[in-house]
Amino acid sequence: MPGKWRLTITQDFSASHQLRNYGGKCEHMHGHNFGVEVCVEGSKLDDKVHYLMDFKELKRRTKDVLEKLDHKHLNEVCPFDDINPSSENLAMFIYSELKPAMPEGVILAWVSVSEKESSKATYWEE
Repeated sequence: MPGKWRLTITQDFSASHQLRNYGGKCEHMHGHNFGVEVCVEGSKLDDKVHYLMDFKELKRRTKDVLEKLDHKHLNEVCPFDDINPSSENLAMFIYSELKPAMPEGVILAWVSVSEKESSKATYWEE
């Protein structure tokens, strides 16, 4: 059975948000230094360099997506002007923005978003 590789990178961004209909403190505007993990996978390495994908390129593509969120009030950024900017929805948004940016043969496995080290939401598609 042929093997596979997974690459994981971490990045972060800072933003404020409010969770509508929360019924607690998080309904008020507050900020986080959000942590983001992105994992890609594939079964074929590049013929010249023998890597699945350049880590630097994966980080750049992720940073391009995070620029849309960094130092913003997320409730004013589409689609979060309509849906809650929860960690779950942030992970799904980042995933949906990154998925079409993957090179041929590289599959976006999952995206995780954490508001603090002890809490993480992960999104993937089957």
